Amino acid sequence: MALVVGAIIVLAALSLAFELSRGKSAKRKYMVWGITTMLPIAFVFSWLVALIYGDWIAHDGFAAIGLMMLLIPLFFLTGVVLLLVGLFTKEKQS
Repeated sequence: MALVVGAIIVLAALSLAFELSRGKSAKRKYMVWGITTMLPIAFVFSWLVALIYGDWIAHDGFAAIGLMMLLIPLFFLTGVVLLLVGLFTKEKQS
């Protein structure tokens, strides 16, 4: 049940980010996807992956926590980079 709720949250965040960035400039897309990657995706997706790995593959809760401790900063920093690219990208003048 927890996997289903987490998957629904991730899918809802992805669909919301897709809708918010559709038809927008590249600057706006980077900003939307950066914020989406930092907040809902970094935490919930990392939790999902760690839960699946720890429960089904390694059968060890400490492995799940260790993987989550690696994935959250990785995804969060990816979101920060996307947000910064969006903030410092210049709009094309036409």
